Amino acid sequence: MDSSVQHQPRIAFDAARILVDVSVADAGLFAWYCDQVAALLGPTYRRDLLGTRKELTTSQRIDARDVEGGKWRVRLEDVLRTRPEVSEGLHQLTLATRVRLPRLG
Repeated sequence: MDSSVQHQPRIAFDAARILVDVSVADAGLFAWYCDQVAALLGPTYRRDLLGTRKELTTSQRIDARDVEGGKWRVRLEDVLRTRPEVSEGLHQLTLATRVRLPRLG
């Protein structure tokens, strides 16, 4: 049994950053991520991820990534507060996604 303490705001922050990165990644990676998020958090999250992808790929705003990341951070913090049992799954998904993302920059 893992006795480590999970800091939910940090899990939400890291997950939101990865979510924004994967939202502008190739279609295959994005589809895989959507499936994983929907399985973990529910199908409405898939729909909202599609909205984020559309916003990030079409927006002319220079702060679109920051805005979307902020919205997702708050949303993920809320879900972790009400459903703490998904914390570890979201953390593991974030780690698994990070290694699949191409290096940025």
